Amino acid sequence: MVNLAQVLFESLVSGSLYLLASVGLSITYGLSKFPNFAHAEFITFGAYIAYFFLVQIKAPAFISFALAFLVSGILGALSYVLLFAPLSKRGSSTIQLMIASIGLGLILRHTCMEIWGGGILSFKIFFPIYRWPPISTSLIWLLIVLDAAITAVILHLFLKKSRLGKAMRATSDNPNLAMASGINVELITVLGWFLSGALAGLGGAFLAAGTALVPLLGWKVLLSAFAVTILGGTGSFYGSIIASYIIGAAENLGIVGLVALNLSADYRTAISFIILIVLLIFRPQGLFKQAGRGD
Repeated sequence: MVNLAQVLFESLVSGSLYLLASVGLSITYGLSKFPNFAHAEFITFGAYIAYFFLVQIKAPAFISFALAFLVSGILGALSYVLLFAPLSKRGSSTIQLMIASIGLGLILRHTCMEIWGGGILSFKIFFPIYRWPPISTSLIWLLIVLDAAITAVILHLFLKKSRLGKAMRATSDNPNLAMASGINVELITVLGWFLSGALAGLGGAFLAAGTALVPLLGWKVLLSAFAVTILGGTGSFYGSIIASYIIGAAENLGIVGLVALNLSADYRTAISFIILIVLLIFRPQGLFKQAGRGD
């Protein structure tokens, strides 16, 4: 018999991970108007940075994860300043920028493999298991849910209340009008890329802590992150939050259906792919965004 409460809780955990992985992707798409495939490597890079400080340097977990956030953010900002901004100023098309992001991702992945190897690594942290019938969970799952909630609240306050956040929304909506209003569009875009890399790295650190660290860690969630971005409306922060939990629920409830049909649970990724295709056909602007409008 299916434990529906457990399935729904695991959907909450999956949605929280997708929120951390996809919100930054949505931010950079809104600001730079191209899909950044190197985002998968930002996720993986953050996990390796957390591993370096936590396991190799023996720093406390909180400091290790905070440094993963910071260093991954710097990587995101540098990626824009050194690669994507110069390409954009030379008139590169969306396809060219996308291909450049794939190349950057390959460079980052193989650099990490040269430093840490291509094997499976572990954070070597024991997370206690809690059983509150009918739900069973672990501390890392609870931390993932808590971190996603805190991230969503902080980003909401940042985008709605702060001058920088309002400037970022204006830049995402209409960069030319934002520039005419006196907003430093270039600086705001760099900040957006910093946030994107930082959130991706933090999400990767949590994902690796809950599973294992491998060079393709980010690619395991990239398709779902793209599905979230499209479902929520490309460039829409609030749409991404809602879509993260919709995709998380769809995948976990889909696993129940796959098991009932005697199919492998590995097909769960196909669920995100199916949602992605259907959305592109029937509502390419996403469920939570009106065509031609920003967040």
